[in-house]
Amino acid sequence: MAQPKFDKLPLEWVRAFEAAARCGSFTGAAEETGLTQSAISQRIGKLEKLLGTQLFLRQPRSIALTVEGEAWLPHVRSAFDRLRDSSEGLFGVSRNRLTVSASTSIIDLWIMSRLNKLSEATGAQFSFKTMVLTEDGLQDDDIIRVRYGTGTWPVAYKVPLYKEILAPVAAPKLLKSKKDWQDLPRIAVSGPRPGWNDWILQFGAPAVPLPEYRFDTFSSALTAAKAGLGVLLGSLPLCQAALATGDLIRLSEESLPHHQTYWLLASKEAVSNQQWQTLEDELTEAHA
Repeated sequence: MAQPKFDKLPLEWVRAFEAAARCGSFTGAAEETGLTQSAISQRIGKLEKLLGTQLFLRQPRSIALTVEGEAWLPHVRSAFDRLRDSSEGLFGVSRNRLTVSASTSIIDLWIMSRLNKLSEATGAQFSFKTMVLTEDGLQDDDIIRVRYGTGTWPVAYKVPLYKEILAPVAAPKLLKSKKDWQDLPRIAVSGPRPGWNDWILQFGAPAVPLPEYRFDTFSSALTAAKAGLGVLLGSLPLCQAALATGDLIRLSEESLPHHQTYWLLASKEAVSNQQWQTLEDELTEAHA
């Protein structure tokens, strides 16, 4: 009985197809796999002959998937994902030390209260780096990062920690000095979040008084607000604990949503798939 031609698809041919489709060129696939452009082209050509169909439309300076290639690609990627996950689950060694790079504010106000459960769930030791450089490139390495933005970084794993919403908050004792909170001193925070000017434009609030204190970290500004030094336009997710204990109270039912927020980011070199799922479950608002 003749053996079906699909029983033994050479894995290196299929890998060449997936890499070329993802990179958009035979040259890019060659650079990624460490092969020559000619070798990639030959492997894909042999694969097309075996399958009996054309997978790419070859043009002088570009390639494009055919209808058949587009239809097959998701199945190939799914198969490679299953192969990687099963290999990791059966033979991989879980990383027992995880390094997280995040701002002091995120570590203190978001991660710290979740750290004990996170350590138990991952079985890992955690190391934290608080010096955040925006130009660090987010290269593939063994560091888990938390960064503020829109989530457009080209990394394997990424998820928003929470939905950013801002509103005025202050210590209860501060309200005793004025009837209207908008007349109270204000605290400002440098950085990417909307500030008092954005609040004024959105809700027509008075432009005075001007902020008496300005901080370069949200955690410092929050400490100042709890000390009664002024009204803070606070990130409500990061103010959860202070609002729950009554150290701060929300001063307006109006709120200012923002399209950016903190994102948890990691490469496949930094965490296993199972560890990433645990990080996502324990650290994101969506899974709280």
